[in-house]
Amino acid sequence: MKFAQTKDPRHPGYITYTNRMMLGTLYYKGIAGIDSMQEMTDQFNDEKVSKNLSIFIGEKAGDYVPHHVTENEYLERLDPMELEEIKQDLVYHLIRRRCFEDARYKKKWLVIVDGTQLYCGKRKLNEHCLERCCNKGTDKEVTLYHRDVLEAKIFFGEKLVASIGSEFIENNGEDRKRQEKMSAEEIKQDCETKAFARLAGRIKKRFPRLPILLLADSLYASKPVMDLCREYKWEFLIRYKKGSIPGIAEEYEKIPEKGKTEKAEFVNDIDYNGKPVHVLRYREEKDGETTEFQWLSSIRITKRNAEKMAETGRKRWKIENEGFNRQKNWQGSITHTCSWNDQAQKNHYLMAQISDFMKQLYEYYYLEKKGIKKKQKNISSDLLASFGRQLTKEDIFPVDENTQSFN
Repeated sequence: MKFAQTKDPRHPGYITYTNRMMLGTLYYKGIAGIDSMQEMTDQFNDEKVSKNLSIFIGEKAGDYVPHHVTENEYLERLDPMELEEIKQDLVYHLIRRRCFEDARYKKKWLVIVDGTQLYCGKRKLNEHCLERCCNKGTDKEVTLYHRDVLEAKIFFGEKLVASIGSEFIENNGEDRKRQEKMSAEEIKQDCETKAFARLAGRIKKRFPRLPILLLADSLYASKPVMDLCREYKWEFLIRYKKGSIPGIAEEYEKIPEKGKTEKAEFVNDIDYNGKPVHVLRYREEKDGETTEFQWLSSIRITKRNAEKMAETGRKRWKIENEGFNRQKNWQGSITHTCSWNDQAQKNHYLMAQISDFMKQLYEYYYLEKKGIKKKQKNISSDLLASFGRQLTKEDIFPVDENTQSFN
């Protein structure tokens, strides 16, 4: 198990639980969908549960698993890059197994990038929190502190996305000086764009030959992002709003002869800062309403691939649905503050990414392949129940006589 291979940050003379036990316990916390560290201690220190978990993790059966205070002290010292490497190693081996080749587009792996907020409130958790002043200059002025992360997910299938990289958006002294003259939106864009450059560099270093098609929202429709993709030999398909780069929209409208299909139209080779970009528009009709989507792409658009490219671009929503929404509302909560310490917060988030993807594999390979239908809210609680006793198939997957399916 990769947990055992991480570098232990503790003094050898004060170690009671191994690295594997410390991280394995947190892994099963995520599998069980447990939000808080206190709840983890309460649930796992049942005698049967602790013995079973010890065996699952690969240790001798024990009467106790690590207490949540012990775990947090450990995570405050553990280098987050140890867990980042485990995540990326998992992705690497899944790619090498060649089980998910059908998820690619034009032999490119779809990597979806987006940011999300893990915390927002009046309490300053630590010195790395971002700051945002609301209602400045009024009697309702308030400073909010927030914790954000930029996440990159690799698409393995319609219900299967894995974290290939995480970059925390952190505050520092230089940022604070500039914030006094910047709007909240400018701060967000500035920080997220800088985080993208760091994140992309680490992904390129770890996967130097991986053929990537980057999917991102309109925040990333910018010269620095496109130039970085070209430098790394990545393709890109980025959502585009007319107001973000007016010159491209103007040029697009001036061209009378556009390529067209039933639902799409496009123009290739529009100049943007001396480099060509290709513009794709797609109209979707649903329930009598028409919605228009636009993308900027490095891939040349034709009548044969226009609608398929639009379908691929729409997969950007997978990071919201199978990614953030799932981890915030369905399978535990990445927004729960398990520690005030900056380094511990990062490690909690990274462990959640590892646990959640393994749970996705369980749902995909075991439940779905066997035709077992279960509500999302029941999956974690059923797994938690299985830690303490030996369950039969009927215990875990009771049959609803009315629907003749598992609930």
